[in-house]
Amino acid sequence: MSDLLLPPEHRYAKMIEARLKEDGTELSILNLGPTHPATHGIFQNILLLDGEKIIDGEGTIGYIHRAFEKIAENRPFYQINVLTDRLNYCSSPINNTGWWMTVEKALGIEIPKRVQYLRVIIMELARIADHIICSSVMGVDTGALTGFLYVFQYREKIYEIYEEICGARLTTNMGRIGGFEREWSPEAFKKIDEFLSEFPEIWKEFEDLMTRNRIFMDRTIGVGPIDAEKAINYGFTGPNLRAAGVDYDVRVAQPYCSYEDFEFDIPVGKSGDCYDRFCVRNAEVWESLKIIRQALDKMPEGPYHADVPEYYLPPKEDVYENMEALIYHFKIVMGEIPVPNTEVYHPVEGGNGELGFYLITDGSRTPYRLHFRRPCFIIYQAYNDIVQGQMLSDAIITLSSLNVIAGELDA
Repeated sequence: MSDLLLPPEHRYAKMIEARLKEDGTELSILNLGPTHPATHGIFQNILLLDGEKIIDGEGTIGYIHRAFEKIAENRPFYQINVLTDRLNYCSSPINNTGWWMTVEKALGIEIPKRVQYLRVIIMELARIADHIICSSVMGVDTGALTGFLYVFQYREKIYEIYEEICGARLTTNMGRIGGFEREWSPEAFKKIDEFLSEFPEIWKEFEDLMTRNRIFMDRTIGVGPIDAEKAINYGFTGPNLRAAGVDYDVRVAQPYCSYEDFEFDIPVGKSGDCYDRFCVRNAEVWESLKIIRQALDKMPEGPYHADVPEYYLPPKEDVYENMEALIYHFKIVMGEIPVPNTEVYHPVEGGNGELGFYLITDGSRTPYRLHFRRPCFIIYQAYNDIVQGQMLSDAIITLSSLNVIAGELDA
């Protein structure tokens, strides 16, 4: 079997040969992936098995690598946003907003309070959508399809809110340097209010269906655990780190977008297993709902974008009728407005961890260097370590609980 899958010098082939010489039994090799959606993305794990017990694993990524960072280094700043929402496409607006805040930090732009609150609302809606997918798909991977179908309709309602705000649903391309491209319509706020009134009851039913379900508990408790020390050493952030007992959240540790104005708790687990990761994400959904309600209740008046005409594309009707707007539009599109030389890093709390943007500018119209800190890329490094000693049947649910998004992993 090893000759068919691996070269003779591979360590697995040598381990199989040694095992045969030792007691005459044979280890086996399984290619877990690249198959979507079974492995939640196009990546491969070569597992070494003793019966159904996982002895070792070796991951392979890069099947859909798109070189986003190098593409970004050849694009003007405002054109990079469409690359960011193709990272974790389950919560695109968080990626978009994180990028704009990075550029604004580099340019020293002060953002109106209203814009910050609007961004908080859209990022928390995106977090809920991300957790809906992860938690419900964990149910699917343990054989419970009903919960997935039940809550997924509310992910669609979140997408309808996106659509009302920016015209897009999945890859949102939301916002601009300095704020939003337009004021949110009354219909957008109406849809948000409807979501806040309807969704809590649905989410409570989903939790009741899954959290104390004996089959689900047997499949997740004690499965795929990682302790706090190892999680920190690997560079874990987000729900996976908090499930291991570490209460690190970028929104609290390094507040942005006025998150310090809101009251919310940081759900923390203990064992870092699949069940804890599930429970932490479910609890975070309730906290996101609290934050959105606070932001709506305390929404300040003011403009929907900063007063930075040299960076903010003017409205199209102004371009047609106003010479100054036409000049700014031309200079922005043609990249004639200089960007100061600077080096910044800006993190946000993404749906699955700390999403960071490391930007170096050299005064030209494009970044000199841009690096995305994708939490999935870091989390996935630990996967084969986590599944060692687990059963083969635990491999998929463990991967599911880590919430590895292929678009972000392979960027």
